[in-house]
Amino acid sequence: MTANRTLWLQLHAGVAGDMVLGALLDAGASLDAVRATLDRMDVPGWSLDIESTDRCGVAASRAIVTVEDDGRARSLAEIIELLERADLPERVAQRSKRTFLRLGEVEAAIHGSSVEDVHLHEAGGHDAIVDVVGTMAALEDLEIDEIRCSQIGLGAGSIRSAHGTLPGPAPATLALLQGHQTFGLDAEMETATPTGAAIVAALVTHIGLPMRGGELVATGFGAGTADPPGRANVVGAVIVDAHRSSTELVGVIETNLDDVTGEQLGQAISFLLDAGALDAWVTPILMKKDRPAWALSVLCHPADVERLVAEVHRHTGTLGARVRLQERSVVAREMTELSLDGDVIRIKVSPHRRKPEADDIEQVAARRGSTFNDVAAEAARRLNEGPLESAADPGS
Repeated sequence: MTANRTLWLQLHAGVAGDMVLGALLDAGASLDAVRATLDRMDVPGWSLDIESTDRCGVAASRAIVTVEDDGRARSLAEIIELLERADLPERVAQRSKRTFLRLGEVEAAIHGSSVEDVHLHEAGGHDAIVDVVGTMAALEDLEIDEIRCSQIGLGAGSIRSAHGTLPGPAPATLALLQGHQTFGLDAEMETATPTGAAIVAALVTHIGLPMRGGELVATGFGAGTADPPGRANVVGAVIVDAHRSSTELVGVIETNLDDVTGEQLGQAISFLLDAGALDAWVTPILMKKDRPAWALSVLCHPADVERLVAEVHRHTGTLGARVRLQERSVVAREMTELSLDGDVIRIKVSPHRRKPEADDIEQVAARRGSTFNDVAAEAARRLNEGPLESAADPGS
């Protein structure tokens, strides 16, 4: 099912956990609800407040986390155990665990230890835990289903850490953002922290893509601690309700095939549909050297593009595929039911037509020993006679 509420993060000035949290609070997340979720954790001596500020004339909220922390580095296992004991809401717990697991994986690789034994220094402190879990609690309060973001701005310079002075961006930040779209900022400061990068790596489904189509329902800005001249050091949060739109963004995957059989094509389409494609089809084409061939096209949700491209390669053996994002117009529809002498047939209803589901007609025809055309004609007559007899759940 398509995600309802999508968060798009503007990360042109970089990303840090407290900036994302501040942006979500500025966009309308309840501070009391976030605090109540954080209270479930066995983490003493913390407070979370918010102050209004501005960065280069942009009004923003700054999340201020104050902790009484002993500075002890926690192992990843300790943090996961802490989260599991807290009885957090399911999505808050899962998103928090995913974020710390991503941190643990890159730290283990950098320091040559196992994920189970790795210790998180700055990222394992009380303030980082409050930043991460507070952010997940704010996402839950805002009912965010999907998260996307812009390209990520990265500064340079030096960074002081528990291990000493490191070149910026920090090795963990670079590892977490590997494969994502970034650009360099003319800034001698840490614009992207490991905690902020871990949130992006764990939760963001698309980076550098347009915002999702839909009704823009809220915006907010979270300020960073630094206030460099000439640059608004903020993270922007844009919340879009996709279910209030007549358009949505979809992925289109295409590849040309001149060395597959009809059986292979049919199987590939079946596999792709079973794997979550919205639709898949082939078109006859003429390729170079006057070769008759087929163009395989796959329609899917943007979040599924990378996975389905891999499926296209796996099932067709193609050496390349084209991918693009485009908007499609979507007409609102719902599913209702028609009782046909005891047989139930689902009816897809839109503002312009009412259409029986072909699978149901085929099943009724098989049970009756009739033909598809006869049952379809009977259903059409009944639809023209009057209102439908019962309603079912809305369709997709």
